[in-house]
Amino acid sequence: MKKYWIIGGIVVVLAAVWLMTRNRGSQYQFVTATRGSITQTVSVAGNTTPVESLDLAFPIGGTIAAVYRNAGDRVGAGTVIAALDTGSLDAQLAQAKASVQAEEAKLQGLQAGPTPQAVQVSQAAVAAAQQALVNAYAGIDDTATGAFAKANDAVRNQIAPFFSGPESNNPQLTFTVSDSQVFNNANFERIQASTELNSWQSELDLLTSASPTSTLAQALTNAAAHLAVVENLLTTVSTAVIDETNLSLSTTATYKTDIANAVTEVNEAASAVNGDQQSIASDIVAVQQAQAQLAVTLAGSTAQDIAAQQAAVAQAQANVQQIQVEISQASLVSPIDGVITTQNAKTGEVAAAGQIMTSIISNNNLEIDADVPETDIGKLAVGDPVNITFDAFPGETFTGKVFYINPGETIISGVVDYQVKVSLDKSDPRIKSGLTANLTIVAKTDQNVVILPQYAVIQNASGSTVEVIQNGQPVQIPVTLGIMDQNGNVEITSGVDAGRQ
Repeated sequence: MKKYWIIGGIVVVLAAVWLMTRNRGSQYQFVTATRGSITQTVSVAGNTTPVESLDLAFPIGGTIAAVYRNAGDRVGAGTVIAALDTGSLDAQLAQAKASVQAEEAKLQGLQAGPTPQAVQVSQAAVAAAQQALVNAYAGIDDTATGAFAKANDAVRNQIAPFFSGPESNNPQLTFTVSDSQVFNNANFERIQASTELNSWQSELDLLTSASPTSTLAQALTNAAAHLAVVENLLTTVSTAVIDETNLSLSTTATYKTDIANAVTEVNEAASAVNGDQQSIASDIVAVQQAQAQLAVTLAGSTAQDIAAQQAAVAQAQANVQQIQVEISQASLVSPIDGVITTQNAKTGEVAAAGQIMTSIISNNNLEIDADVPETDIGKLAVGDPVNITFDAFPGETFTGKVFYINPGETIISGVVDYQVKVSLDKSDPRIKSGLTANLTIVAKTDQNVVILPQYAVIQNASGSTVEVIQNGQPVQIPVTLGIMDQNGNVEITSGVDAGRQ
């Protein structure tokens, strides 16, 4: 009988062990890595506020060439409101692009090695560039002489009736002006103009097309300086005619026509001088580039030469990109759909970098301002879509977009936040100022990625891992995490494939 009790006890123990083992196996819970899309959002609360003006300024300074929109005009996002004169930048860009081509040509020559044909081409390029430069210098005498003739006619013919004793030491305007300072300036600048023209004539008397290139180049520089003095006189005289107090209407009209003719002549002269200066500068660069290319062709190339030239190409390309950026900054562009409330930009005026030119308010009557913690601000960008709910309208969802992120921080209760502004896609007369708005900003969506619930990921100081069963034992596998959504899911960018449990 005792034997049977012992046997029974053994059976009970074995059964208990089996049950414990079985129960232990059932402690593991599995989740399958799936493939799909995941959206990272940032949720914050904000309030509706009246629309504030956006003040726009040119990032770079320059002369305003055109104003396309005026106060009261409606504009769309991306509309160019005003633009700076990019003539100088365009010339720099053309020269920079030419430099890229030249550097690339040098690189190709280095890589190919010198050949008789390449040497002949390089020599011909040098000769052509030198001849172009010679031709450019040869035309300076005519350009300077023609510019003088126009300036001389403008001062001594077109506006001659404006002064008594114009070539004396004390010329006087023949009419009175409300501003005595303008009157005195005009008389003084008329003396300067005569002095300048006489000096210019003396310089031209010594100038010929066979003069040294340095003399010819200086003649262009001098011509530009002489023209500046004449331009200054014409500006002052123009002001004087506007402010005159004793001329008849017909005489005033005649004087204005004379000034317009004089300004046209001087502008044409200045354009011709500037054109020659740019042409010579470009031709000098072309000669230098052609000579450098010939030297490279004749010298052959080493690995170090090729590497250095590759760097030169990259530098020239970077210069092109930099100038292109500056050209893009020469346009004042509206970032939103809205209405221009202030337009201070005026054609011909000089705008300083950062000087506020235009103010715009959004087409929507209200915007939503919210403070985003520094831990989330890096996820957001202007243009991100936003789902919006208001406590005042339960069950309704509105949509909008992030249109502004303040680059400066705001400290709230010791926490660093950044203000974000959201515009509503559609206005709704029910929405009032001061309403509490709950924002879900869609920061990023990744498609066709591996996804796991966040609770399946173990995170500690060593990194992120997940547990899998290998050979009946739990093993931790390192994983790399991507974005997370608000549903408790996380993107796995490496470490686990879809379908893995």
